[in-house]
Amino acid sequence: MTKAELYKKACMLPLLPGVYIIRDKSGTIIYIGKAKRLRIRVSQYFREGVPHDNKVSQMIAHAYAFDVIVCQSEFEALVLEASQIKAHTPKYNILLKDDKGYSYIKVTKDEWPRLSFTLQKEDDGAEYIGPYTSSFAARQMAETAMDAFLLPRCSRRFPQEIGRGRPCLNAHIGKCMAVCSGKISRENYEQAVKSAVHLIRYGKKDILKTLNERMLEASDRLEFETAALIRDQIAAITKVTAGQKVVVDPDVEMDVVALAGTPGSVCAAVLRFREGRLTDKREFLFHDTADIAAVREEFLPRYYLDDEQIPKVIAVDELPPDVDALQQALNEKRGSEVQLYVPQRGDKAHLVEMAHTNAVERLARESGRYAREEKLLDELAQVLGLPKPPRTIESYDISNWGDGTSVCGMVTFRDGKPYKAGYRKFKMKTVAGTDDYASLAETVSRRAAEYEKYSEMAANGEPSSNCFGQKPDLLLMDGGRGQVSAAKAALAGTALADVPLYGMVKDDHHRTRAIVDSEGREIAINMNRGTFTFVTAIQDETHRFANAYRKQQMKQKSYSSTLTEVPGVGPKTAKALMTQFKSVGAVKEATPDQLENTPGVGRQMAQTIYEYFHPQG
Repeated sequence: MTKAELYKKACMLPLLPGVYIIRDKSGTIIYIGKAKRLRIRVSQYFREGVPHDNKVSQMIAHAYAFDVIVCQSEFEALVLEASQIKAHTPKYNILLKDDKGYSYIKVTKDEWPRLSFTLQKEDDGAEYIGPYTSSFAARQMAETAMDAFLLPRCSRRFPQEIGRGRPCLNAHIGKCMAVCSGKISRENYEQAVKSAVHLIRYGKKDILKTLNERMLEASDRLEFETAALIRDQIAAITKVTAGQKVVVDPDVEMDVVALAGTPGSVCAAVLRFREGRLTDKREFLFHDTADIAAVREEFLPRYYLDDEQIPKVIAVDELPPDVDALQQALNEKRGSEVQLYVPQRGDKAHLVEMAHTNAVERLARESGRYAREEKLLDELAQVLGLPKPPRTIESYDISNWGDGTSVCGMVTFRDGKPYKAGYRKFKMKTVAGTDDYASLAETVSRRAAEYEKYSEMAANGEPSSNCFGQKPDLLLMDGGRGQVSAAKAALAGTALADVPLYGMVKDDHHRTRAIVDSEGREIAINMNRGTFTFVTAIQDETHRFANAYRKQQMKQKSYSSTLTEVPGVGPKTAKALMTQFKSVGAVKEATPDQLENTPGVGRQMAQTIYEYFHPQG
C-alpha cells in the first residue's frame, strides 16, 4: 500500500484505545505501538507534512500495511503492547540494551593468584565469578574485595619480582599488603584471595566471623605477623563497608530515572537504590531520535513490564502521558502500590538531577567517542587514498590446524566500532589441505555471491536486513601480497570487485607493520599513530575471532571422534548426536528412547549406543 492509501485507511479507524501493528512489504512486523485514540495516532504517521525524526521516518518509509487491536481501556492497550513487543521485538521499537553485556570477576590460577574485574570471559583456565548483568555492581564488588584484603592492583609479576624494588604508593597508604616486599607468605596471600572470593560470593557477615577466629588462632600460636595482617583485613572490611554511604531511607527500594537528549540521540539513566545505597547504574542509548517525550513514553513500560524487578518507589524527571495506565500496570505486576512521581524538592529531587547528569555525561562521552572514530576513519581514508571514510570495514583471517582443516573468521567494523551482528564464520568446502590463499579466495567468493543474491532480492522488491546484503567500503585481509592477490583474483568480475582491498602485514614479532595495496605495494602506517592503533585493533580482533572458531571446531571434532568409537556410529551420526545433545556427556546420560529421537538413529542403533556407555556389570 502507498502512504496515501495507508493514511486513508488510518482515517477510518475508531477513536478508541488500542494497539497498532505496522508491517513491511514482506509482512514482517517493524513497529508496535499503543494509542488512546487509534485514528489520531496512526494517521499522524502517514499524513503529508507531519515532521518526524530520523528513526520514525525510516519506519514510515518501510511501512506497507498495518493492523489494529481495539482494547477496552488504555491500561489494556499498554499491557498488550508490552507483551506484543516482547514477543516480536520489532526493528523500530526501542531495544533495551545498555551495551554493557555480562561482567565477571576474574581470579587467575597463577602461583600467586590475582583478582580483577573483566568484561569478557576467556578460555584461560582462570576462575570467573558471574556473570553479572551489571558492570557497575561487579566492578564495585571487585574493588571492595581488593580494598578489604589489601590485594595488589599493580602490574608486577609474582614471584619473579618479589624483593625487587621498593613497594608502591598503595602499600605506603595501607591499600596493599605489599607482596613485593617479600614479607608476605604465599600461604597468607592465598588465604587472603580465598577470603576475598568468599566476601564477593556471600557478603561480609560470615567472613568477619571467620577472620576473627583466624586472628585469635594465629595470636595463640604466637604468629603475630599473620594476626596483624588479618587484623588489618578486618579493619579494611569494616572501613570499606562503612564507606558505602546511605543516601536514602534504608527501608525503601527506589529507582531514579531521568532522560537527556542531543539532536541525534536520547539516553535514559536508571539509578537503583537498595537498602539505602546506590547498588546499580544503567544507561540506555537510543540513536536516530531526538524526541525525549516519545522515548520516555515507550521506555518506562518496556523497562518495568518486561522482566525487571519493580521497586516500591520510582522517581522520574517527568511523567509519561499514559501515567494512569502505567501506574495500574506497575501496581498489578508488583502486587502492591508503586509510588511513581516527580520529586519537587529535597534529597530525592537531587537524585533525579544526579540521574540526569549521568545521562548527559553518557551522551557527552558518546559524542566524544564518535568524534574520535570519525577522525580515525578520516585519517585511514587519507593514508589509503580512499575518496571517503570507510563506514563499513570487513576483515578476514584464515586459521588452520595440523590435519589440513581450515576455517575463516570475518569481522565487521561499522563507524569505527566492532559490529558483532556482522561477524561471520566460514568452514572450507572446496579447499583440501592447508592453503591459506585458496581458503581466502573461497571465502571472499562466497561473500560476493551472498551480496549478489541479496542485491537481486532487493531489486525484486524483497529487501533484507542481512548484513551480507550490504556492500562494504573496505576489505582487509590478514596477510601480505599473496593474500591480497588471491582475494583480488577471486573477486574479479563480481559485484565486490570495485571495493578497495588491502592486506595487513605483521612483523617478526607478530605486530602490525604495514598495509599492502592491491598492487602489492606497502604503505607504512607506523607514523600515523591513530591509523596504526585502529588497524592493529581490527587485525587483533579478526585473529581472535578466527582462532576462537578454529578451537571450537577442534573441540567438536574431538567430541565427535569419541562418538565414532561406538560400533556402527560414523561421522554423520556422531554429528547428528552432537547437534541433538550438545555434548558427549549428554549422549552418555541419554536413554535409548531419547537417543532414538536423533535423526538417522534407529531403535537398534540407539540401544547399541546406550549399551556402549552403560556396559553390564
